[in-house]
Amino acid sequence: MDRVILVTAGSRGIGAAICRKAGSEGYRVAVNYNQSPAEADKVVADIRAGGGKAIAIKADVTKEKDVVDMFATIDRELGPVTALVNNAGGGKISLGPDGCRTEDASLAQIEAVTALNLYSTIMCTREAIKRMSTKRGGKGGAIVNISSDCARRGGPTSRKNGVGGLVLYAAAKAAVDGFSLNVAVEVAPEGIRVNVIRPATIMTPAHDVDGADHYANMAKMIPLNRPGRPDEIADFALFLLSDKAGFATAAFVDVTGGR
Repeated sequence: MDRVILVTAGSRGIGAAICRKAGSEGYRVAVNYNQSPAEADKVVADIRAGGGKAIAIKADVTKEKDVVDMFATIDRELGPVTALVNNAGGGKISLGPDGCRTEDASLAQIEAVTALNLYSTIMCTREAIKRMSTKRGGKGGAIVNISSDCARRGGPTSRKNGVGGLVLYAAAKAAVDGFSLNVAVEVAPEGIRVNVIRPATIMTPAHDVDGADHYANMAKMIPLNRPGRPDEIADFALFLLSDKAGFATAAFVDVTGGR
């Protein structure tokens, strides 16, 4: 069976690492991006240089039409998805960082953070199920949702700039966990597995902007005394997508260095 994978926010950081590893393991790779075309093209070029097949697709995964059109493009150019990694997310949005206390949160901030982390995951999962479900004529498949240790631990109570922490982000990721658990049970009889990775601090562009001392400060909170690397998350993602994890669904893997 042809293996076709979509990785949302696949142009940088964890998403790019997952795309490259998937390409090296024989997947046809759809690299989703929204605002970083050059980085997406570089990921595609790297996969093709290794003998793989990949395309870059611009789509804002918070918008339903973009999501539907993206899956149609993949159908046409690579074939129906057999694997999905919902990696898009974050607390930093077009309105600025989450970074606010609950009493200061505007509806626009709440909606934006929820759309980026939760709505995107639900909509992409919906479209993947339509293609994977044996009930709909598909051959099954696997989905990995990238959540956060904030979902179970709570976000930081303050940030370096002195404003609030990541309460909106943590709430949205907790909702991703709840959705993942329930949809995993729903579609298990249809040949689809859904699992979750909850990373702690990973060395990505999203964290780089917090300053040179950010990783050193975070390392003090991590028993392994260092932040994680994107390739370490990619290793877990590809394992969960593989047949080696064939009896795993509704599983939560905390990749946190012991935090």
